[in-house]
Amino acid sequence: MNPMREVFVEKVVVHMGVGEAGDKLTRAVDLLKTITGNTPVRSNAKRTNVSFGIRKGAPISCRVTLRGRKAAEFLSKALDIVDRRIARNQFDRWGNFSFGIEEHTDFPGMSYDPQIGIYGMDINVVLARRGIRVARRSIEQRRLPIKQRVTQDDAARYLKEAHRVEVY
Repeated sequence: MNPMREVFVEKVVVHMGVGEAGDKLTRAVDLLKTITGNTPVRSNAKRTNVSFGIRKGAPISCRVTLRGRKAAEFLSKALDIVDRRIARNQFDRWGNFSFGIEEHTDFPGMSYDPQIGIYGMDINVVLARRGIRVARRSIEQRRLPIKQRVTQDDAARYLKEAHRVEVY
């Protein structure tokens, strides 16, 4: 097979939305750092939502972007938690997919602590093919040919072959 046509995991983004700043967000940041091994970045609210008590610009969540070997290791652990099953509707039209984990205690080595509570997280996986830089670079940017883009079927095939995931 042509190496330029191979699909690979470009990045994995792990996101924890806690809805409020303060001690709860600090605990989420510490948990995310423990689970992923990288330092999380805090995210701010884009708009005010009075019913939830959220102000625009207030820190309400944290996220970590993993690439390379760390992304592959984390993805393997996360897929084990969801029993290596991904629904077809969890893919977007460019072959990226997302899934959620309801409790951080599902990860190996993590246990329930009443002081911390239970946090869930969203995991977004971005798949790509070699040559994607052509479309993303700042100088002489070009459109990526359609055959070089990752489709839902390409992503499902990659997950079945490389990660033994059942796509239903």
